[in-house]
Amino acid sequence: MSDDDDIQYIKRQRTLHYGSLEETERKRQTAAASSVAGTTPAAVTTTTAQLEDIDSDEDYEESNKKSNATKVAMPPPTAASLANKIDDDYFDLEGEMERDKVALLEEFERKKRARQINVSTDDSEIKNNLRQLNEPICYFGEGPAERRRRLKELLASLGENAIKQKQTEEEERKLQQREQEATWYHEGPETLRVARLWLADYSLPRARDRLERAREALEVPSATRAGRMVEMQKKLQSLAPLCSQVGDTRPVSSAAFNEDSSLLMTASWSGLCKLWSVPDCELKQTLRGHASYVGGVALRPGVKLDEQNVVAMASGGHDGAVKLWGFGNEESIADITGHMPHRVSKVSFHPSGRFLATACYDSSWRLWDLEQKTEVLHQEGHAKPVHCLSYQSDGSVLVTGGLDAFGRVWDLRTGRCIMFLEGHLGAIFGVDFSPNGFHIATGSQDNTCKIWDLRRRQPVYTIPAHTNLISDVKYQQDGGSFLVTCSYDSTTKIWSNKTWQPLKTLQGHDNKVISVDVSPNSQYIATTSFDRTFKLWASDS
Repeated sequence: MSDDDDIQYIKRQRTLHYGSLEETERKRQTAAASSVAGTTPAAVTTTTAQLEDIDSDEDYEESNKKSNATKVAMPPPTAASLANKIDDDYFDLEGEMERDKVALLEEFERKKRARQINVSTDDSEIKNNLRQLNEPICYFGEGPAERRRRLKELLASLGENAIKQKQTEEEERKLQQREQEATWYHEGPETLRVARLWLADYSLPRARDRLERAREALEVPSATRAGRMVEMQKKLQSLAPLCSQVGDTRPVSSAAFNEDSSLLMTASWSGLCKLWSVPDCELKQTLRGHASYVGGVALRPGVKLDEQNVVAMASGGHDGAVKLWGFGNEESIADITGHMPHRVSKVSFHPSGRFLATACYDSSWRLWDLEQKTEVLHQEGHAKPVHCLSYQSDGSVLVTGGLDAFGRVWDLRTGRCIMFLEGHLGAIFGVDFSPNGFHIATGSQDNTCKIWDLRRRQPVYTIPAHTNLISDVKYQQDGGSFLVTCSYDSTTKIWSNKTWQPLKTLQGHDNKVISVDVSPNSQYIATTSFDRTFKLWASDS
């Protein structure tokens, strides 16, 4: 047993003084001052200074011990010094009681207001009200009664009209958002008005003729239609390479037939555009002028081969230059420079031949009037570059596809987007209108081809067409009985129109297939590839 066990440590309790002792201490200070009148000023000052530094009773005892050890006679503490010490530990009990009383009265008043507030007993409505107040709709272990009580307490503290104020603020916010998102219009140039009136006059008779042909097709007996379909399928299944031609020293990026299927125009990454005869694939003309690779080409309808100094062809380059060409001249007739420095991926002539549409990588597409020699429409709407476009056969509607995986259908007569094509998981690289005027085909980076119905404004079928991205799609121009897709899996496939069954796979390219086109007379299919060749496919029979 150690010696420390015999020692008992007793902790001295500190004394707290409650209440006001100011008056009492003043009297005691006055009496003490009169009793020690003979004390020297220096001694009083020293004693007062020592007592002011004392923080507790223990400190006071330690200071007494130190003074006894030095054997200096120190006078007892005065009442004034004790009063100063007591003021440091003063606790205002009356003030604290007053504050507690005020808080208690406020709590009673809040509970009284909460009892007077009428709250619905429907739990779902209570949850909606809590959500509007930005409060949790449910706590752990909370039942409907507790939730209703919590809502009452919130309304009592925030005000009975808090929910209505929140609803009003939300409606104002939505109204401001709708005003910001509202479509706004500004007055366009006179050239745009002239172009739109001309487009309306041109497209309405063609739409009437198309509908008349559709009615006549319905009157054809079903047996006759089935026989024609079988004959066409046999012809497609017998397709074989008719001609394979080295198009350039670099990949051949695009190909397009002319109106009578007698010429084929190709473009390559070397910047050269070439004109070939069909079906023997002999080089007729070389077009030089692009400084970078060419992405898209098109031949203007209604222009004959013997016409000179007339715009007959168009091409778009990577540097943003669009060049207009004529037959018999290697140099361009005119240049369109409004896209620079952004890439022009595709160009397409209007069925009338008057307008030229260009897809640009500045997330917009443009419509150029060749008669007025000006840009009549610069249309934005895509979030990423616009890669492809195609006209409806009537000439009133145009569809665009972009790298944002969305397509848009535009009414050229009003400038409005009449349909939004949403559904692909990757960029759209090919679009085309069916000759029936209401079906649209889109080929995408997600390896699928979607068929859209313009009348119902929704997709009607998705074709899992290839094992790699689809680079281009084309409908048969004469009747739209089949659809052709080409892909980076080095194949080109033909699909039936209504059942979307595969009819034929065209294999022959050694590398990725970039573009495809179907001749207007439905006799030939042209494909271009990274293997620097283009191939002409035709039936053996």
